Amino acid sequence: MNRFSLLHFPVENKTILLRVDFNVPLRKQTRKAASKQAVEYNYKIKAELPTIKYLRHKNCRIILATHLGRPQGFSSDLSIKPIAEELRRLLPKTKIILFDDCIGKEIDAMIKKEKPQTIFILENLRFYKEEEQNDPFFAHSLANLADIYVNDAFGVAHRRHASVDAITQFLPSMAGLLIEKELHFLSEGLAPKRPAVLILGGDKLNKLGLLELALQKYDYILVGGALAFSFLKAKGIPAGVSKTDPQSMQTAREILKNKNASKIILPLDFIAADNFSPNARTETVSYNQIKPHQMVLDLGPETINLFKKYLQPAKTVVWNGPLGYFKWAKFAASTKEIGRYIGTLHDAATIAGGGETAEALAKFLLQHNFTHVSTGGGAAVAYLSGQKLPAITALEGNYNKFRRKTREQ
Repeated sequence: MNRFSLLHFPVENKTILLRVDFNVPLRKQTRKAASKQAVEYNYKIKAELPTIKYLRHKNCRIILATHLGRPQGFSSDLSIKPIAEELRRLLPKTKIILFDDCIGKEIDAMIKKEKPQTIFILENLRFYKEEEQNDPFFAHSLANLADIYVNDAFGVAHRRHASVDAITQFLPSMAGLLIEKELHFLSEGLAPKRPAVLILGGDKLNKLGLLELALQKYDYILVGGALAFSFLKAKGIPAGVSKTDPQSMQTAREILKNKNASKIILPLDFIAADNFSPNARTETVSYNQIKPHQMVLDLGPETINLFKKYLQPAKTVVWNGPLGYFKWAKFAASTKEIGRYIGTLHDAATIAGGGETAEALAKFLLQHNFTHVSTGGGAAVAYLSGQKLPAITALEGNYNKFRRKTREQ
């Protein structure tokens, strides 16, 4: 399917509504500052700079729209203010205006009054429940602010939200440079060079669909994080009080019946803790020796070495989800060591996807070990699972609707 191209579309001197994904982790400020919070990891914001700079070069007024967290109505803790401060730090010579709302005649008037190349930041879209409801009236209110819509928010490309889907009914719409880059590199994961290895971790148990597809295309699937416990329990092996859910266990049972189930490599040992604490007493335990009161928070050394053995000959590596609770030093070893080891695979295409994966790699300064670090978690999983992304489908539909009204240069 066709869609408009930002690089070939006449955007000069236009007002652009640029949907970004600045849903980044925040930390409490330890000193006096304009905001009580600050951006902890700015990877997603920095990834957006090429599109922003391109539009400024084209003399555009740029309206940035993003969500942050899952607010239930207005919440000062989930205001976009610390994100605006981080963007001002990254673009110190640019005029940046933060609004206290995301729709309204006052915002429209302010945008029209300012000079081209100004950046405007709308307040958190999810302060309005209509955003997640894909409400067309809310989308129309956003569209009224601009001449052209650009979607560069890959992290929500799998969502049917007003600022992602419905808005494409009202303005000529196209993908930004980041989304085009994401689709280019993630496509390597859809048709991987062999041997191909998929690493699945994290604490979200919604990746079993990706695993089913990977059994057809990948040589090995290395499983860590909470997913591992679903497979252990499916085999009748106790996992203590580690995170599992009945649906994932049932799906794991079905996957283990697959003729390619031998491709799934489960951990041999773990780092188990007596409680969920950074200072908890820990013990390295075999996969089948987890005590009833223990919580597993990282992979053990034997498993790390096992995973390296499978990674060594790989030509394609796709990694989604950290392998342990990396936010605490005691449980970060497997994520760090595997991340470092992947950096030694110079002949392989190495792709990391997921918000927490990117956060972990940024924390340990390992981003440069990878061919590509995706800004999308659920979106990357959906795309690699072979699903159509609603955001891309919407842009394709927009092309069919507006191509006769708009002539590309």
